Amino acid sequence: MSRRVRRKVANKGKDSVVSLSCYETGVEDLGTERNGVVDWTILPDDTVIHLFSRLNYRDRASLSSTCRAWRVLAASQCLWSSLDVRAHKFDTTMATSLAPRCINLQKIKFRGAESADAVIHLQAKNLCEINGDYCRKITDATLSVIVARHEALESIQLGPDFCERITGDAIKAIAFCCPKLKKLRLSGIKNVFADAINALAKHCPNLIDIGFLDCLNVDEAALGNILSVRFLSVAGSSNMNWSVVSHLWHKLPKLIGLDVSRTDIGSTDVSRLLFSSQSLKVLCALNCPVLEEDTSVSTIKTKGKLLLSLFSDIFIELSSLFADTTKKGRNVLLDWRCSKKKDKNLIEIMTWLEWILSHTLLRTAESNPQGLDDFWLKQGAALLLSLMQSSQEDVQERAATGLATFVVIDDENASIDCRRAEAVMLDGGIRLLLNLAKCWREGLQSEAAKAIANLSVNANVAKAVAEEGGINILALLARSMNRMVAEEAAGGLWNLSVGEEHKAAIAEAGGVKALVDLIFKWSSGCDGVLERAAGALANLAADDKCSTEVAIAGGVHALVMLARSCKFEGVQEQAARALANLAAHGDSNSNNAAVGQEAGALEALVHLTRSPHEGVRQEAAGALWNLSFDDRNREAIAAGGGIEALVTLAQSCSNASPGLQERAAGALWGLSVSEANSIAIGQEGGVAPLIALARSDAEDVHETAAGALWNLAFNHSNALRIVEEGGVPALVHLCLTSESKMACFMAALALAYMFDGRTDEFTPMVTSSESSSKSVSMDGPRRLALKHIEAFILRFSDAQAFAAAAVSSAPAALAQVTEKARIQEAGHLRCSGAEIGRFVSMLRNSSSILKSCAAFALLQFTIPGGRHAVHHASLMQGAGAARVLRSAAAAANAPIEAKIFARIVLRNLEHHQVEHSI
Repeated sequence: MSRRVRRKVANKGKDSVVSLSCYETGVEDLGTERNGVVDWTILPDDTVIHLFSRLNYRDRASLSSTCRAWRVLAASQCLWSSLDVRAHKFDTTMATSLAPRCINLQKIKFRGAESADAVIHLQAKNLCEINGDYCRKITDATLSVIVARHEALESIQLGPDFCERITGDAIKAIAFCCPKLKKLRLSGIKNVFADAINALAKHCPNLIDIGFLDCLNVDEAALGNILSVRFLSVAGSSNMNWSVVSHLWHKLPKLIGLDVSRTDIGSTDVSRLLFSSQSLKVLCALNCPVLEEDTSVSTIKTKGKLLLSLFSDIFIELSSLFADTTKKGRNVLLDWRCSKKKDKNLIEIMTWLEWILSHTLLRTAESNPQGLDDFWLKQGAALLLSLMQSSQEDVQERAATGLATFVVIDDENASIDCRRAEAVMLDGGIRLLLNLAKCWREGLQSEAAKAIANLSVNANVAKAVAEEGGINILALLARSMNRMVAEEAAGGLWNLSVGEEHKAAIAEAGGVKALVDLIFKWSSGCDGVLERAAGALANLAADDKCSTEVAIAGGVHALVMLARSCKFEGVQEQAARALANLAAHGDSNSNNAAVGQEAGALEALVHLTRSPHEGVRQEAAGALWNLSFDDRNREAIAAGGGIEALVTLAQSCSNASPGLQERAAGALWGLSVSEANSIAIGQEGGVAPLIALARSDAEDVHETAAGALWNLAFNHSNALRIVEEGGVPALVHLCLTSESKMACFMAALALAYMFDGRTDEFTPMVTSSESSSKSVSMDGPRRLALKHIEAFILRFSDAQAFAAAAVSSAPAALAQVTEKARIQEAGHLRCSGAEIGRFVSMLRNSSSILKSCAAFALLQFTIPGGRHAVHHASLMQGAGAARVLRSAAAAANAPIEAKIFARIVLRNLEHHQVEHSI
């Protein structure tokens, strides 16, 4: 709570309060600070009441318990004239506890069937208005009891989702119990028969606003009997007999506004209604395909009445309602709201129009019909932005939701229409949405944050959001105690964090801590919050500095907790991805080790590789791959069943996405760095699936499969298995066809391991438990392998450069050969002493091809600037490699490639030795 607030009202007693604008954020010093301590209890009563009016009912009730004075003030009836319980669990127990404060409650907004059941326990006999959403499970019995207990009801709105379990019986109960009813709007009722409508006509003489929206059947003739109706909407309702409508409804003596949007009405019936009705002023027919496809629609005579349709300029049509012709263009609604002189009848019409426009635009955005791109770009986006500035909160919410919805093309893949998103931005929509997000009404905060989140998928919009201060606003909203607000704010941070340029700003705004706290705050039963928070943390963890912030904020524990306990696949996927990214910075921070040391982390990730959902398996395998770069993690993963799980995963993903294939092979590659793990992978049947993955069409899969097979081939038993399983042709194919130099390089090294003579030494010792019973001749595969190893090395040879290097020891000549031979990514490979020793030994091999291959490999591992070049040089010096290299460089019968590469390696070793001595 801030100690600086705006004081707007003179002290007129406990029950006096003046409403503040939802956009108002200004403050002034109240002088309540003494000696650095703020005494909140001496604030004027009206100021405290203003503060309370900005809180949801739960926070208000909680604060009232701090002292006796505030308890009295919190009970002021002006604070309890309306109640919005949508954001929190509202059940019978909560309603009973609030009942003493709700004696004079007039308006309530609720969500879902449980909340509807609880409304009667508020005992608010003076309740005038109920507004419910998520109404699919609300029954006739519940609605009938509500209206029976609240005979003063004047307005009932249930929707926009369908009221599938409400029938005409509930409508009759409304008619019998609510004689003061003025407004009835119900969505998605299957059948509204004549007896229910006639009951309304008979018992509700003040009923002026009726909406039967998205209903399956509505009795048109019976609606013609409600003579009091001024505004009528049947938008989205099907099976309407428009001939009956046009012949009867024009006789309704007080009908001013009619909404037939999203129906199959035709031009003939529209013309008849406009021409015949004496009272009708506005007919809204948006998104009516039959009407819009009629070529004669332009000839409809409106007789000075307003027809709103997709083929008309809605802003110009709206301006025709006003005598003041200056109110025109896209500001027509804003100009009307700001005008000082307002006609009472026009207020009624405009209020209704705003509501039905916001509803129809939202429904149209949800269904996303084809062919409306032009409408959305020229009018729809601007209409939604204009409606977002309405004085009606539910209109504002629907407009913001409409903005969030109409840009989305594909929910699953988070694809949006960039032109629509940028149209919102160019019309000033970002600032409007951020202002709405800053207001004190939580429903508006939630919908505005959702729109900002969806629009921010577009990089240009994301930049505009950041420039307008949106990151700070979203980070603040992520701390909200309102789950819906926090969820949408986390979604906004998730999308913004995709951009590298926004990650530091999110961390600076406290976004990392807010996201981690969200996971602990909503740790169960709130999958949407958790998925968005984990997704945002995953993006942030990809940045080195932000990954440290995530760990400091407790993110490792939070994400492991999700990986272990959450059952929702979206949360599991994002938690695993976040852990993978945290573990990807092993050279710059200790997060890799920290994740491995977190209790249950590795076991949870191993378990997730068995998930039925491919995305979860992919991210879990990716996390294990990154974690396997740490020695202790590698052995712990193997001890926790990781080898068996990953081999099984590799065996099952031959038809999976390239991302899953890459990570499955990559995790096995990481584990196989340990010879014990390499042997275990071979024994578990890991060779065959890796060979299959080596045949993939994806370049990234080539690299990881070749890397794993290279490590496995170091062991003689695995080398035999690779030959027996047809691995030589697969690796040869990689050498020939892969676009990845790294994949070709590692495939060549695997082949070199298999035929450098070590396997021949151990072949007689292989037992039936170590190898299959297949009998394979080694001669053919050996010839094939050596032929293509040679071809691979020659790809990196330049005859002119080699000739120059052969006759000159000048550094420039050797540098030219190095530049041609260099494989950039090979500098990231880290070899063990045994591997380096094997290549050194290979320099003495009788095969000139293997000598060249060994020298080529050692060149890659020692090139100055490589990540592990110094490490490799140290291993070689300790193994006495210099002597062997000199011998290879001077050998008369050695190929020129082996000689030149050996000389370059010697120069590299000298470079590292000098560098080390400095």
